[in-house]
Amino acid sequence: MEATPENNDLTSSPQGPSEPAGSEVAPSTDVLLSLRGITKSFGAVQALQHVDLDIPAGQVTALIGDNGAGKSTLIKTIAGIWAPTSGSMYWEGQEVHIHTPRDATHYGIATVYQDLALCDNLDIVQNMYLGREETKMALLDEITMELVTTQTLKDLAVSSVKSVRQVVGSLSGGQRQAVAVARAVMSESRLVILDEPTAALGVSQTAQVLELIRTLSSRGIAVIVISHNLNDVFSVADRIAVMYLGTLVSHGPIANYDRNSAVEMITTGRSDRVPSLHTSSN
Repeated sequence: MEATPENNDLTSSPQGPSEPAGSEVAPSTDVLLSLRGITKSFGAVQALQHVDLDIPAGQVTALIGDNGAGKSTLIKTIAGIWAPTSGSMYWEGQEVHIHTPRDATHYGIATVYQDLALCDNLDIVQNMYLGREETKMALLDEITMELVTTQTLKDLAVSSVKSVRQVVGSLSGGQRQAVAVARAVMSESRLVILDEPTAALGVSQTAQVLELIRTLSSRGIAVIVISHNLNDVFSVADRIAVMYLGTLVSHGPIANYDRNSAVEMITTGRSDRVPSLHTSSN
C-alpha cells in the first residue's frame, strides 16, 4: 500500500515517519472535527478512500472537487446521513460515533443542503421553529419565537429582511439562504456545513451569502463550504480541501493555492504547484 504523510497540512512540520494510508492517527486538540481514515463503500463502489481531514474552529474550509469526487458523500457522512464503512471521527480530540443526523445535532453539527428545506407557505419564524416550536401553557409562544428569530438574524448581520413574518416564498435567494443558515445556528451549532450556498444567486445575493459565512467564522463557528465557484472560494475560505475520485488529494491554507493550481487538482488530482498528500517520499 502506498504511504501517505501523517500530517495532512501542506505546511512543513517536524513529524515522524509516514503512516500507512487509512491509519487512525489521533488528531491535534486545536481542531474541532478530525476525520481519520474515513472510508465509505456502497457495495463494490468505494465512494471515499481513507480521508484524513482536520476542521479548525472559527475557520472556513472550502471543499472542492469535480462532480462525483466524493464531496457530498463526505459531508453526508459527517452529518450522520451515512455511517462510514471504516475510519474514525474525533470531536475536540475525543473519538465520537456519528451514525444519525440526531447524533450530529447533539455535537453541534448543522447542514444546510442546496435545496434549503424551507416551507415557502410559512413565514420566517415558522420556518425557524418548524418541528421545535416553543410553547407556553400548552399554547404556541409566538412572542418568544419572534424575538429569538429577530435576534438571531441580527446577530448574523442579516438586515435585508423587512419582517420576520414575511412568507419565505416571497424572499430572494440570498434571503432564503440566510434564513436556512439562521435556523441552523439557532440551535447553538459549532460546525455549519453549506452545500453550494451561492448556486443560482445573483451578484448582490452572492455577496450577501459570503458576508454571512464570514460572520459565522468570526463568531468562532467552523464552516465547511462546498462550492464549484472558485471566485467565492478564494473570497471567503481560510483553507481548501480538494477531493478527487473519492480521495482527499490535497488540503491546507488558502495561501498555498491559486486558481490555476486548484483547477489542476480538481481535474487531475495533482499539481506541480502544490504537493499532493499521496506523493510518496523516500
